[in-house]
Amino acid sequence: MKICAVIPTYNNVTTAASVVRAVMEHLPVIVVVDGSTDGTLDSLQAIDDKSVTIVSYSKNKGKGYALKRGFEKAREMGFTHVLTMDSDGQHLPSEIPAMLRMARIHTDSIILGSRKLRHRNMPAKNTFANRFSNFWFAVQTGRALPDTQTGMRVYPLGRVRGERFMTNRYEAELLLLVCSAWANVQIIPQPIEVFYPELTERVSFFSPLKDFTRISILNTLLCIVAVLYGLPRRWLPTLYYGVVFLLDSLLFIKPFLIYCRLTGKWDLAHRVLRSNAWFLLKALPGNPYKILYDEGATAIGANGPEVVICNHNSFLDSQVLLTLNIDMVCIVSPKIGRNIFFGSAVKASGAVFTDRPIEEILDDLRVEVAKGRSIVIYPEGTRSLTGAIGYFHSGAFYIAQQLGLPLRPLFQWDMQQIFGKMEFHIGLAKCNIVKIFNTVNVSDYKRSRRQMQAWYREIEEQTENFN
Repeated sequence: MKICAVIPTYNNVTTAASVVRAVMEHLPVIVVVDGSTDGTLDSLQAIDDKSVTIVSYSKNKGKGYALKRGFEKAREMGFTHVLTMDSDGQHLPSEIPAMLRMARIHTDSIILGSRKLRHRNMPAKNTFANRFSNFWFAVQTGRALPDTQTGMRVYPLGRVRGERFMTNRYEAELLLLVCSAWANVQIIPQPIEVFYPELTERVSFFSPLKDFTRISILNTLLCIVAVLYGLPRRWLPTLYYGVVFLLDSLLFIKPFLIYCRLTGKWDLAHRVLRSNAWFLLKALPGNPYKILYDEGATAIGANGPEVVICNHNSFLDSQVLLTLNIDMVCIVSPKIGRNIFFGSAVKASGAVFTDRPIEEILDDLRVEVAKGRSIVIYPEGTRSLTGAIGYFHSGAFYIAQQLGLPLRPLFQWDMQQIFGKMEFHIGLAKCNIVKIFNTVNVSDYKRSRRQMQAWYREIEEQTENFN
């Protein structure tokens, strides 16, 4: 991944140069001077640094046009990604590392620097515009985002869609998001802090009447195109996989589990559920799937029961673990067992539910370990919204210490892009990967929790090299 910053600017002589200098500490900068008449170009040309490239033209043509010129220049210079931000000082350069980290984890995704809807000194018209834009984006794409008006974004230049149809003004950024969403490009929000100066100190060229009119016309056109093209294209993979999943669940799995309950053939149920997981993952549209072993790593359970942990970011994670063909018992939330579609399968697998005291859970687990079964826990407890590694709870590490079992870390990559949290459609990903690492011993569960969480975050930085 080769990334630069693209900063469009128009008559921001008091802030543009200082913003560029701050961003230079993190990235090469392409600054597009959009016909400024107040000395902005002169202030930027005074920056004597090879990491800054200036694109300028005499007539003001709007933010959308400036972004197009910036993207063109970035491609010409060999960059694969661009980080965009405003030159008025609203976006804080200190937020760039968090944006870059998320972009390195999700190299094919658009990363949105999402602001709070209510912020000190944030004009009421900005809050209204953001809610207005978020609403129409959800209507047009079937996807909810917290801040579709943010100018701080990371675009993968090879994946962004809608450039050919970009308007020259503010609404161009909304168009890019909508067209990219229709093409199943993942859009991931990254929370950021911003700065709004006092109203008397702000420089804004947003014209409420003209710009709202243009945005309203654009949203009307996008709604029409969404019905005829965007939503059918976006939801076709979901419709296909939904039919496969429902038919499999209702016509095969549920009747089969009823048969196993009546006959007591639970070992057969476990084998069939594992085979069925392969079928469901292979049925995912556009989703090759593979398992990788780290150097020297043995098969799970080859040396006896283990505590298996894995990052948790998709509705389909349980199917991924089933394909590993290990004799396991999962520790899950009770609400999973109540799910209408796969709750019966979870119960049939012998899952241990977390709605009891830990000592009772440990007693049940000792029985399962005595049968040679490994224990599977997601230490994050819930699926990650962005796919990034979240907070690790202590349960898995405490259980490993109390039962004297080695800890087996697994890292799962790309499944969040296919069916992540708060998603209601099936996306397309280049490859889902599960990497299996060597076991580690747990002598101090609190220290192990901290070390393993930090290690997982280091690993996710390397995932772009997994393929």
